Amino acid sequence: MEWKHRSLIDLDTWSREEIEYLLENAKNMEDLLDRPIKKVPALRGKLVVNLFYEPSTRTRVSFELAEKFLSADVVNWSASGSSSMKGETLRDTAWTLEAMGADAVVIRHGAVGSAAYLKNKLKRSAVFNGGDGTHAHPTQALLDIYTAWKRLGRLDGKKMTIIGDIQHSRVARSNMIGFKTMGVNVVLSGPPTLLPPDLESFGAAYEANPFEAVKEADIVYLLRIQKERQDEGLFPSLDEYFLTYGADERLIKAAAKEALIMHPGPVNRRVEIESAVADGPQSAILAQVRSGVAVRMALLYLCLGGAGKE
Repeated sequence: MEWKHRSLIDLDTWSREEIEYLLENAKNMEDLLDRPIKKVPALRGKLVVNLFYEPSTRTRVSFELAEKFLSADVVNWSASGSSSMKGETLRDTAWTLEAMGADAVVIRHGAVGSAAYLKNKLKRSAVFNGGDGTHAHPTQALLDIYTAWKRLGRLDGKKMTIIGDIQHSRVARSNMIGFKTMGVNVVLSGPPTLLPPDLESFGAAYEANPFEAVKEADIVYLLRIQKERQDEGLFPSLDEYFLTYGADERLIKAAAKEALIMHPGPVNRRVEIESAVADGPQSAILAQVRSGVAVRMALLYLCLGGAGKE
């Protein structure tokens, strides 16, 4: 198919055909990860800047590895130690990087809409959203879809239950868009105090009781409880949260047999999930990490490797 995207801000403009095409390309890229020499010259001569205003391990490192495996030149930028500490705006930072020859910018920022803003301000560079506030994390959704697709095959008619802090989760929002595009039935569960006020606009069912929510679920997806929000009194305590919504072996037995257990990381053990489940045979958490490299390689290749523009 003819690839039309040059940037990725969110998945709401992506068709199922486009997601499936990326999955097939990611599968080819994953084969490279098992080779003694993992590099290919697909993006030789391209310059990619990783522009991270927020802490990150998995997203930043997997983007960096994806870029280097494709032979791109890579610059890792962080707010600490940069001119942003002196008051430089996001716009001026981006214009500076583009003037230096950046072909693409991967951005993570705490402000909703920052990736879209950057895309509108840059004239030549592609923009990839590595997470903007509570809005979107599209590459996380793509790697989650890829992980589930590899394990479960065709996703039509599958059930996915997402449990946790829905209100503050950009992962939940992007996954709802992406998995629904793939024909998955999405059910949400978690404390009522952690639900967004516009829940109906998500187009997903809500079930307060997690044991009911995971019934016949093929995928059980646990969201990170953000401990930094605990002092807001959104639920009584982390221990109380685990007793009600944490994924222990009892909860997983209520799901479909051999249900896939997923988590975007970092994992808070005995908060969202107990170790026996996180490290158990149904866990796909480390597979998600591996998928992240392959999916981001495929995305960079398709968008920067000579495909058509938006």
